[in-house]
Amino acid sequence: MEDAIRAFVTFLDVQRGASRDTIRSYESDLRQVAKFLQHQQGSQGDPSLTSLTTQSIRDYLAWLDGRGEKKSSLARKLATLRSFFRFLNRDGRLSGNPAEQVRMPKQAKPLPRVLTKDDAGVLMEMPEGDTALARRDRAILETLYSTGARVSELVRLNREDLDLVNGLVRLSGKGRKERIVPIGQVAIDAIAQYEAGELRHGGSATTDRTGPVFRNRRGGRLTVRSVERIVARYSAALPGGRVSPHALRHSFATHLLDEGADLRAIQELLGHASLATTQRYTHVATDHLMAVYDRAHPRAGKTPPARPATTRR
Repeated sequence: MEDAIRAFVTFLDVQRGASRDTIRSYESDLRQVAKFLQHQQGSQGDPSLTSLTTQSIRDYLAWLDGRGEKKSSLARKLATLRSFFRFLNRDGRLSGNPAEQVRMPKQAKPLPRVLTKDDAGVLMEMPEGDTALARRDRAILETLYSTGARVSELVRLNREDLDLVNGLVRLSGKGRKERIVPIGQVAIDAIAQYEAGELRHGGSATTDRTGPVFRNRRGGRLTVRSVERIVARYSAALPGGRVSPHALRHSFATHLLDEGADLRAIQELLGHASLATTQRYTHVATDHLMAVYDRAHPRAGKTPPARPATTRR
């Protein structure tokens, strides 16, 4: 199994062009399965591929469920096994896909957290002052909200990916697929101020035309976790509490939809392979609309007063 996992990881990297995060997730899931099989068999040796049966996979998912794993996590791990078996079939290492016989766990589909337009505006102004970090953090928040970028796409941004003159940004998304999206003038100004400040203080964001756009205190590329902490710190003061960078992506899409943007256009901006993924924002927009209606309409949700009985004459 160890040799098959290494071959699968190489396939994901070389032929599929999967991101590092995706590859790491697949590899981690498969090694967890291997350890479970070792424990199940009472052996420390490398499990055989034939020990991955439909029943052993069901036992594995039941074990995870007993540990309190989320349904979404169980579904992801089963999807990993299905992809792994498809690779083994194509590679001639194994025939059949026992994971296909295992039912995908049902899971709730919660609507994404979306900021109101007012709260989004407040969040953009949270980094106060003229320090290098405040300018950087303003630029990060504005870029996330202006482009709808995933946080992983934001941290991968290099200077050559920015065309601030024409208001365009090249994002490298899932599967290393690239797309070019517009960026608003407010975000452009925030990036320009951040870079001008770095130059004044001896930084290298402007002088290094191929380096990362957003840097840490040591001049290195920011990590996904660092950006998550930055967004959480500023958003803690919002009425609904902390949000993740992904909430800005959700807000970007929902606010565009509210203003009449076409769903297909939003799909292109977000880099969704399927329109079905984008369509969940219609539910968010509808829920928001109903909430506004309930608050604003004088007779919304109210039982009309009973009419007085009339007497026939």
